[in-house]
Amino acid sequence: MANKMSLLASTLIMLIITIAAPATAYNVRSYGARPDGSTDSSKAFLAAWEQACKSTVPAALYVPQGKYSLGKVTFQGPCKNRDIAVTIDGTLLAPSDYNDIGHQKNWILFENVEGVTVSGGILDGQGSGLWSCKSSGKGCPEGVTSLEFINSKNIEIEGLASENSQKFHIVINRCQNVKVHNVKVSAPEESPNTDGIHVQESSAVTILNSKIGTGDDCISIGPGTSNLMIQSIACGPGHGISIGSLGKELHEAGVQDVTVKACTFTGTQNGVRIKSWGRPSSGFARNILFQHAVMNNVKNPILIDQNYCPGEKNCPGQESGVKISDVTYQDIHGSSATEVAVKFDCSKKYPCTGIQLEDVKLTYGSKPAEASCINADGKAYGFLQPSSCL
Repeated sequence: MANKMSLLASTLIMLIITIAAPATAYNVRSYGARPDGSTDSSKAFLAAWEQACKSTVPAALYVPQGKYSLGKVTFQGPCKNRDIAVTIDGTLLAPSDYNDIGHQKNWILFENVEGVTVSGGILDGQGSGLWSCKSSGKGCPEGVTSLEFINSKNIEIEGLASENSQKFHIVINRCQNVKVHNVKVSAPEESPNTDGIHVQESSAVTILNSKIGTGDDCISIGPGTSNLMIQSIACGPGHGISIGSLGKELHEAGVQDVTVKACTFTGTQNGVRIKSWGRPSSGFARNILFQHAVMNNVKNPILIDQNYCPGEKNCPGQESGVKISDVTYQDIHGSSATEVAVKFDCSKKYPCTGIQLEDVKLTYGSKPAEASCINADGKAYGFLQPSSCL
């Protein structure tokens, strides 16, 4: 009996030690990373990741203070443990010559990982050279996303700052259960295609308490996204929070169950927007809630545009096949920079249905703004300014 009790006590002690044990830390400096802002530390980062990934206990990849130059890096999974903390106290610098990585899809990629947290630090995409190239009309690379997660789940990004990305800043692609919070994204208003956070083909994603100012959408929501919560975002400059563009492909997954809540838009091109290409598609957007939004001098506070056709190529004269239904706008107030503050420009073939407006107050200068509805059907409740055109 005494032996059994002793064995039980030993097992219990080992269990307590295992639970209480801190994560094994892998410092990139220990693998040769140099915080001088010029030495390529890519191999050191990948060596530290390899150790963290093959660890059978919780692990941490640690980046101390300093500036670390990185080329294209892929943190590949699956890993042997599902608890890896990537803690960044320093700044990660993309190559200053955009040709070094500009033809890649992404700069920093996490693929097939589970239970990864990225916290703190600054990602500096050094994108200004590529933006200048694009504005000159010369042949330029497409540019890279600064940080992307692909085919991953149980991911957290917190306290991160991303600045001057060549293209998109943060992309969540084919992921499940992702939380992004307390991040700061910044790029000049004129920087092309520098979306702050882009979500596509992902579910159970939450984006909270973040400040995003950029040259394109603060947050863009692509095909195949469901169960997305966006809350307490300060957006501006930028193109607002956009579902779309949808319907670029003939056969395309839809977007559903999206909530955008308690966000503030300042000086943006759009506020809350849904846009689709003006051409055939199997896509859809449904069960969308825009709630408690503040508009400060926004050009298009409330917008559905189903005639998106940049460059007037491959779509003139066609109708959008994307079906938009059950979209609610609740407690949207503030100022519009244009006379038409509410604009529903929907498809003739597939009109917008189930649109609801409730307690909307938008002004243009010192007077009420106006509303415009084309092929849109729905209901209006409460205080409405401009008057409903549904």
